[in-house]
Amino acid sequence: MRFASALLGHTDPSRAVETVCEQCSRTLPGPPDLVCVFFSKHHVPHAAMIGALIRSRLKPRVLVGCSAAGVIADATELEDSPGLTVLAATLPGVGLSTCWTDDLIVDDEDQARARMAELLGADDALRGAILLADPFSVPLVRLLPALNEARGAGRIPPILGGLASASSDPGGNAIILDDRVENRGGVMLSLRGPIRIDTIVSQGCRPFGPNFVITKARRNIIFQLGGKPAMEVVSEVVNELPEDQREGLKSGLFIGRVINEFKSRFGRGDFLIRNVMGVDQNHGAVAVAEQVSVGQTIRLHMRDAHTAHEDLVLLLDAQKLYAKPAGILLVTCNGRGRKMFGAPNHDAATIMRAFMPQAAGESAAKPGIRIEPITQAPVPLAGFFAAGEIGPLDGTSFVHGHTACAAIFRSA
Repeated sequence: MRFASALLGHTDPSRAVETVCEQCSRTLPGPPDLVCVFFSKHHVPHAAMIGALIRSRLKPRVLVGCSAAGVIADATELEDSPGLTVLAATLPGVGLSTCWTDDLIVDDEDQARARMAELLGADDALRGAILLADPFSVPLVRLLPALNEARGAGRIPPILGGLASASSDPGGNAIILDDRVENRGGVMLSLRGPIRIDTIVSQGCRPFGPNFVITKARRNIIFQLGGKPAMEVVSEVVNELPEDQREGLKSGLFIGRVINEFKSRFGRGDFLIRNVMGVDQNHGAVAVAEQVSVGQTIRLHMRDAHTAHEDLVLLLDAQKLYAKPAGILLVTCNGRGRKMFGAPNHDAATIMRAFMPQAAGESAAKPGIRIEPITQAPVPLAGFFAAGEIGPLDGTSFVHGHTACAAIFRSA
């Protein structure tokens, strides 16, 4: 198993494709089985040409991709500027199957479940799926839960991906599958056989206050928490925060909903983070960007750059216990990057540093040692800035916001 990644920030799409294909060809032992391509809004009108050139130069078995607000390779993130990136891989023995999301949607519920299981390849050989979708034309609110269910009971191969983000207007994005390019819909790629896919989902939020149980709710409106008006409870918790910690609420207030209520304790990764959309002072209610139910456990959260960095580093520390990855697909929010961290390349560079060879013990222990810039990527990485990130928490995949999601590929 061998991966290669390449990126070029250029306004000429043909030059960008030629350059990244040449770089990948020098790394790979032969034609890749899989190529993922992501490109900025500047290249959307040329999406068909981009796909055709990649298929001509690299001759991949499968080509998937989408347009994005920014593209990523190795430790470099290009935000809001012309760019094209590729992640290519030779995957001996790995089965690849693809479909358009339109093929997954069937009116009859039983037929839809069987159809999804068939196209997903939901059996013991399934290792995971990548989903790339247009945010305006794919009903992910229905589709993603159905795909989660289609994987089968007790099986949790991850579903990871993101929403195209090059345009904020319907029809302004591009989705690629092999020789077909569309401005709507989405593509799903299933991977089967001798490949291991681990995932990182870094929501980057810090909890505060105690856990509360929803005691009255309707749809996405919480009326009561622990028998008291929800707005009153939230106000009490916020007002108890030290003044310096309230600064973190300037970027918004969030509610984390417990994913698995059967756990005895809830920690990092146990909450699905959703925005607080507003309050109804007349009813003392709080509206959130998620359907809620009576009996669910929630906790207030805030998001800041320090917490987001710490969260990503902790998740990467766990991955360092395993073998070095062969390649990484990174899907991060278009609200992260410079907007969140005030500097470029945060998520990509943090991931790269996690897999850099460790310094000798004596050198690593010296205080004040300078962190050198990354001159050579330890693992091929590519990806894009998304308008919504898809990744699993506690085995169930959701659409997230302000999150960094990574698929980490290793030989099985």
